[in-house]
Amino acid sequence: MEEIKNNSVDSTKQNQEKNVATTEQATKQKDTNSKPQSNKNAAKPKRKVPTSGYGWNNDLLKAFDTNEKIQKERLNPHNKLNLKTNANVKITPLGGLGEIGGNMMVIETEKSAVIVDVGMSFPDETMHGVDILIPDFTYLRSIRSKVSGILITHGHEDHIGAMPYLFREMQFPVYGTSLPLEMIGSKFDEHKMREHKSYFRAIEKRKPIKIGDFEIEWMHITHSIIDCSALAITTEAGTIIHTGDFKIDHTPIDGYPTDFHRLAHYGEKGVLALLSDSTNSHSPGFTKSEKTVGPTFDRIFANAKGRVIMSTFSSNIHRVAQAIQRGLDHGRKVCVIGRSMEKNLDIAMRLGYVKFPKDQFIDAHEVNKYNDKEVLIVTTGSQGEPMSALYRMSIHEHRHIKIKPEDQIILSARAIPGNEAGVSEIINKLMNAGASVAYQDYTDIHVSGHAGQEEQKLMIRMCKPKFFLPIHGEYNHAVRHGKTGVSCGVLERNVYIMSDGEQVEITPKFMKKVKTVKTGKVYIDNQRNNKISNDVVIDRQTMANDGVVMIVAQISSDERKLVSPAKISTFGLTGGKGEKYLIAELEDILAHYLDNIKPSILENNKALEDELRKVVRKHCVRKYRKYPMIVPTLFVQ
Repeated sequence: MEEIKNNSVDSTKQNQEKNVATTEQATKQKDTNSKPQSNKNAAKPKRKVPTSGYGWNNDLLKAFDTNEKIQKERLNPHNKLNLKTNANVKITPLGGLGEIGGNMMVIETEKSAVIVDVGMSFPDETMHGVDILIPDFTYLRSIRSKVSGILITHGHEDHIGAMPYLFREMQFPVYGTSLPLEMIGSKFDEHKMREHKSYFRAIEKRKPIKIGDFEIEWMHITHSIIDCSALAITTEAGTIIHTGDFKIDHTPIDGYPTDFHRLAHYGEKGVLALLSDSTNSHSPGFTKSEKTVGPTFDRIFANAKGRVIMSTFSSNIHRVAQAIQRGLDHGRKVCVIGRSMEKNLDIAMRLGYVKFPKDQFIDAHEVNKYNDKEVLIVTTGSQGEPMSALYRMSIHEHRHIKIKPEDQIILSARAIPGNEAGVSEIINKLMNAGASVAYQDYTDIHVSGHAGQEEQKLMIRMCKPKFFLPIHGEYNHAVRHGKTGVSCGVLERNVYIMSDGEQVEITPKFMKKVKTVKTGKVYIDNQRNNKISNDVVIDRQTMANDGVVMIVAQISSDERKLVSPAKISTFGLTGGKGEKYLIAELEDILAHYLDNIKPSILENNKALEDELRKVVRKHCVRKYRKYPMIVPTLFVQ
């Protein structure tokens, strides 16, 4: 044993000596063969490699450098675009920027154009007698011959509400999925335009189709309405991704999440520009899933002692479906009230988007035949609209339903900006009637349909666009979304905050504003489905804010005096004795005006009235700080 051990030690020593000798010999040989090289051909200094330990060698460094290159290349959108082409595409928003709603956009090449959505918006409190606002179609009239079609992303009113008014003037093929097309068709029925349904073209998602110079693909996306789509719009210049309204819901009610694979597919091919929803750009984190509302409904239904009355947006079919399912689970019959609610639910059930037994639904006149604990009422009015079913119930003017103290009201919607006062008013009326109202005291009674910042980041990272144009929302929303884009690798110079009417030209090499087109809003009286001229709305605002002065007088042109005392009336300026004093002052002003008028003006009745209007307005401004509407009617004889 000892002999074997000694032999082993000797052998080890011999090997060590042999290795040392070999190393010394190699070193000498290297020094002998090495020759000085010129600075011109000198090799660049290489990365220092650790000599001790295992884990670093030339292969690992080479792999690291290669992967660094791969990482940079996959995040670089420039190398996937055709920088040699001279093709360009122009983008012109006609609505939806600097506002919530009214979404409409034109995307065009030299020879053809497509329109993305044709939506409406709501008026503010100063627009008296105006029910809805639609975009100005002036620019569309100028490019009418090159429009190849209308692309619909989803069925919300702010994306399809102006379609009947556009089709009164111009008709184009309309491309979209079944639900939004059916909802547009319902509007055409109301407007007695049924024949225009022949322009509908139902599409298949994930299947690109040729429309003019464009190749368009609809990609499924989640939102607060069923069957929403993002658009991949491919042109010779490159591909534009238009997200429509979206959020990233991994657990949607219908089980169809956002189609990440197609979005990422285009991101890998190279995206020229991303146009993305900015509505919730100030909201950090993720927007909650629609399914989070369900457990809140469960708690409310379990504690309800009487009828449950749930109100939400009529287009939010998944929210309505969750409420109906809870009602059925608790043994309640379902009564749907409100024209838009009935229409949208009927369309969704007829097309198969939601499925419920029809024998569990009852009409409004049948509600009183059942015990209160056996009834669920689903209705419109979550925004406090004065003509809505819920509002009429709250003031006891609904034909069949009156609010009772045992009723449990669920307002499963957040107030649209500008509607806060209306929502507060209807809550007060409901509580005054004795009902319990579930609204802000439940955190998950409503979830948004728009993406928060983290979802917006995910969209940007999937698409990896060269150019980024935030859309849909007020200016501050777009600016914030632009900053999110920069944080996700988009160059700051490649982000542009558009406004309605601005036309932006994009090529693989650059993006620039080329012109501004006429845009704005057209006022609509929804009761008669007619346009209201701007002058009429301005006159209404003037009368409401500053009052009216009416003067009727008969004038002798020879004597330049009144034939008989003038009839003067005022409204909204002053009352009581103040009105009498004002009328007396105006009579004096009229007499003085006639004494000093130029004879030639008496021959022109319009000029005579215009001059009097200016004189009276100056007096009202000086004395009352008001600009009333002056209505003079003068007869010269």
